[in-house]
Amino acid sequence: MGSTEDLWRVLREVNNMPYGPGQIAALEQLLRRVDTADDRELAFVTRMQGTTAYTYGGEPAKSFVTFSWCLAEFDRDPQPYHARHAGQLLWHFKYMVNLMLKFPEVPLDRTYAVLDDMQRRYQAGGHSLQAVHKHRFRVAEHVGDTDAASHWYRLWQTTPRDQLSDCAGCDPTTEVQYLADTGKYAEAASLAEPVLAGRLTCNEQPQAILTALLVPYLRTGRHDDALNAHRTAYRRMRGNLSDLWDIGDHIEFCTVTGNEARALELVERHLDWLDRSPSPAAAMHFAATAAAALRQVDGGLTVYRRASADRPAADVPAARLAAELAETATELAARFDARNGTARQSELIAARLAMRPSGEHVPLSASVRRRVPVPGSPAGTGSPIGVEAAAASGPARPTAPEIPADAGPDELLDLAESCWHRHDRPGFQAALSAYDERFGATEPNPVTTARRLELRAAELSDDEQVPVAIETARAATAAYRELGDELRAQVVASRLGVLLAMTETGREEGLALVEAAADALDRLGDDRQRAAARDRVALALMHGERWAEALAELERIPPVADPYLELRVALHRAHALEESEKAEEFRSAAERARGLARELGVGELLMSACLAYARSADDPAEAVTACDEALAVAPPSALLAVRVTRARALMAAGRADEAVDDFAEAVTLCVEQGATGDALLRWELANAYRVAGRLNEAAEVAEEAVLGLDKLGAQVQADRCRYLLAGIYQGLGETEPALALLEQLAENLDGPDNLPHRAEMLEEAGGLLYGVDRDALAAERFAAAASTYELAGLAVDELRARRREAYAWMWSGDGATALRVVEVLDGLSAALADDPEPPATYERAMATEAAARVLAGEGREGEALDRLAGLPDRLRSIEAFGEAAQVEIFTGELLLRLDRPADAERLLRDVLGGLPVGSRPVQQAAWLLAQALDGLGRSDEAAELRAEHNLDHDH
Repeated sequence: MGSTEDLWRVLREVNNMPYGPGQIAALEQLLRRVDTADDRELAFVTRMQGTTAYTYGGEPAKSFVTFSWCLAEFDRDPQPYHARHAGQLLWHFKYMVNLMLKFPEVPLDRTYAVLDDMQRRYQAGGHSLQAVHKHRFRVAEHVGDTDAASHWYRLWQTTPRDQLSDCAGCDPTTEVQYLADTGKYAEAASLAEPVLAGRLTCNEQPQAILTALLVPYLRTGRHDDALNAHRTAYRRMRGNLSDLWDIGDHIEFCTVTGNEARALELVERHLDWLDRSPSPAAAMHFAATAAAALRQVDGGLTVYRRASADRPAADVPAARLAAELAETATELAARFDARNGTARQSELIAARLAMRPSGEHVPLSASVRRRVPVPGSPAGTGSPIGVEAAAASGPARPTAPEIPADAGPDELLDLAESCWHRHDRPGFQAALSAYDERFGATEPNPVTTARRLELRAAELSDDEQVPVAIETARAATAAYRELGDELRAQVVASRLGVLLAMTETGREEGLALVEAAADALDRLGDDRQRAAARDRVALALMHGERWAEALAELERIPPVADPYLELRVALHRAHALEESEKAEEFRSAAERARGLARELGVGELLMSACLAYARSADDPAEAVTACDEALAVAPPSALLAVRVTRARALMAAGRADEAVDDFAEAVTLCVEQGATGDALLRWELANAYRVAGRLNEAAEVAEEAVLGLDKLGAQVQADRCRYLLAGIYQGLGETEPALALLEQLAENLDGPDNLPHRAEMLEEAGGLLYGVDRDALAAERFAAAASTYELAGLAVDELRARRREAYAWMWSGDGATALRVVEVLDGLSAALADDPEPPATYERAMATEAAARVLAGEGREGEALDRLAGLPDRLRSIEAFGEAAQVEIFTGELLLRLDRPADAERLLRDVLGGLPVGSRPVQQAAWLLAQALDGLGRSDEAAELRAEHNLDHDH
């Protein structure tokens, strides 16, 4: 069971844990132990802590029990410890009033009774009634009694504050909400400015006041402030279940500002929170705002809902989910109104369900640069991309040529075929449109019918309608065969083979067909037809990723007089060489293709050649230049590929700020086109933001990427993005989200092949905890990492993790456990004694130092000193000079503690002579040397040394 002292220590550890399920689980486990101990104060204080933990941890209903217990205990038999916690107990009355309003099953009379009791106790204690008036105002506002709300608001504002008043951020938050509700937006925004300029230390701030300011900022035209308030506040609350109500406010903000896609992302991210909502009120509010958001998108669009205890994970149509959430919100509002005897909550929910985008669009997303209406969104809820935005997306399409007015059917088909051969897509389409318009209704001759079918297959192929193109090409082949034109039949069959090779099911048939056609054309065709047929064989092989065979086929193609075919062969060869990882040959082939494309001036082919050259270039600056050239000629349909390639080139060139713009444009294009892959692009965009030092945006986009990758079932990529996100969180100082991700990664990496990576995640989590002085928890993670390294057979890594575990236990104050780990360290070091590699030497040396520090911490300085003998020389043998100096400084400290100042002086003077001036080790050594001189009775020398190194006596 443990001693009472142990239980108090555990309570302190629980108190230092972040609010949430982990803290609640630890506290409830502690409560079970506490109730078997004979310590009334401990039982009282633990439940007092429980009230706060439940309130902020997402399970506030449980705080009713702990608060009532503490209040009864306080009244039944007052003790000195009760008096010490009286202020906190009175503070908890505010929690109770707020919570009672959020549970419709709690009678309103009970809330008024608690308010009366709260007022009586505040008056008896000589406290201001400012907080009491505020909570009477909140009750009046909740039930819709506007006159009473106005009365209590005035009293609250005119009554002096005291130590039981809400903090300097929370009081103004409620004021801002009330002013906004009454249409006083400018006053609300002005009220908050001095608050935000000050120092807010409350657990709920500044996210609560920033959330309250969303509407005032929006209504007063302060769009940048609204955007920043949304980003900052949402980032702080996105992981806290207790903030579900406020999450709803952010969803509503996204909806009214025309950010339907962003609203949808937030709904999907937090939807499963409804299954464990902190209160019916939060569930009601979130459900209403989510339903309103879902009503703005195509009702057939699906929303991913995670599994719950009674429901499997599933993609739910938006319309069905919107109706379900609206029903939930409406039913809950009716329950509140039945309790309150008013219609206030139903009116509020009806208004929220009716929310629509209004006013000017305020872009919120760090990943989507233009307003992108969700496909199928209702008319009037989203603005299509404007003319300016479309023009900015890329170059204009080439204009179609003039079609002769007197051209006959065969002339038009000849023109279309010539344009298609030259990659003149506008001319190709114009010629065929003219043919269809002039002669489509007439009865063509069989030859013309076959030709039109052949070109129709080409049209469909250009539009990526592969299945229909295949059937049309089959029909054209059959038509030519009926005419006895075997040459044309084989040409079309060759193209049909490539189309089939593009599909999973038709790959083998397609390859056989294209090879047979090539053999036939070797006999029947001219030089160009034979070369084109062999190029198509290579292309079919490339679709099957048979790169070596494709290259061999391409090498067989002799030079031809057709520059367009020569360029296509060059591009195919460059692609096959790239996939074969033949870097030098790829670079040469890409350069040749680029030169040919420039001569012909075909934008689409020049773009492809420039992108190939960019991917092959050794110099990132050259790659960026090639991408710029590609961007200048790219058709709109190809802009996505160009932007992605250019972004990657910019990253390689160290120009992350510019890469951000290209990646964001790529994500936007991906969303606009309804293409898959935006989650992967967001991952790259998040990394670009990270490298550019824009960590808030990096975190936002990485969170989106993780959600998208999870939805795709791409766990490996999702986990790699989680690791990126964990690092971003650490850069932002957000320890808890980073820890949560590292723990999740450790759990995900549960296979035997993943043991090293699992151990790395556990060790990194330990390092993060150690860095924020949560040493006992850090020690547990280091221990888990060491055990996992052991299973993976990584002895050196195991030794390092155990060393870090020993340090963590030592700093946590658990010297006994640290000493037990030292015994393990000794065994691991002995097992590595015959390993001469520097990593093993280093870890054995550092394990020795760790053991010495643990021993010294337990008052065993002599044993510690013995362990350090010869250690600096071992470290210098592997060029670990800084670590060697630290060991010598520690040795000097031990000598002083063992009352050997003369030995300490000699050692520390040698150390000082070898250290860079002004470094921290120099100051440590100088401080210890001054102590040694004092011990030798040479205080004047000690004073001079302290002055020389700017050390005070207690440094």
